[in-house]
Amino acid sequence: MFYISFDSLFQHPLPEGHRFPMLKYELIPKQLLYEGIIEEENLFEPKAAKDSEIIVTHSINYLNQLKNLELEPAHIRRIGFPLSSNLVERELKIIQGTLDCARFALQFGISMNVAGGTHHAFADKGEGFCLLNDMAFAANMLIKQGLAKKILIIDLDVHQGNGTASIFKNNPQVFTFSMHGRDNYPFHKEESDLDVPLENGMLDKEYLYLLEKNLNFIFETNFPDFVFYLCGVDILATDKLGKLNISEEGCKKRDALVLNTCKQFNIPITCALGGGYSPNISDIVNAHCNTFKLAQNIFF
Repeated sequence: MFYISFDSLFQHPLPEGHRFPMLKYELIPKQLLYEGIIEEENLFEPKAAKDSEIIVTHSINYLNQLKNLELEPAHIRRIGFPLSSNLVERELKIIQGTLDCARFALQFGISMNVAGGTHHAFADKGEGFCLLNDMAFAANMLIKQGLAKKILIIDLDVHQGNGTASIFKNNPQVFTFSMHGRDNYPFHKEESDLDVPLENGMLDKEYLYLLEKNLNFIFETNFPDFVFYLCGVDILATDKLGKLNISEEGCKKRDALVLNTCKQFNIPITCALGGGYSPNISDIVNAHCNTFKLAQNIFF
């Protein structure tokens, strides 16, 4: 069974001018259903995360400001979206969706969150289209509930997972690995356990070499028992924000490397989609759907 978190709020959480980057959340499940990769029973809609669990990762003051729509204007500008109750509700469901997916992955080996990858959210602030950090939230809950002892977060979005790195900087139970554009957002980088900065214009061959080399090192030295994988497709050459030159096939091989490694070591994995800003929405949807197809082929 292949479980995928999906939320009906993904379709209409934002004003008209902000909706294009969000279209993929609606289109990806439709495409997967159309191609017969999944069935309706594979989709589930999460509820909102509980405050008592969120504050294990995020400060109670920040959470209250967020839910009461009391963030300062400068803070809202850093987030990049107009703040609304719909947007906050969506974020509460996203983070719960990643935690629910992690529990399904423990049972079935892999699961996917159609959204998620909100890696720019810090413990006490949001930025870069991220309000709450879904993988940090889920990782902390797995550890707190005794479901995992050593977690690996693989962040292959083109932007560094600065919020995630900050949250876990003093936590030996979570290893953070980020491969990201050296000259891309965020321009002030946090320190992950392993950062691999990439030069502008990097091609498939060098990218995949660096990824395989570092994955082998991490798995052979850290022995994780659970993996979260942020598989952003903003590494694509077509991406207007990415600055790399990775083909759709290269992106697919990237995902295959990660998924096959987890399967080889028999480590459950939860994937979240992260970024994708190609002007042609089909480039984004096709690249993300490739990840789901690989997951189906490798794990089932």
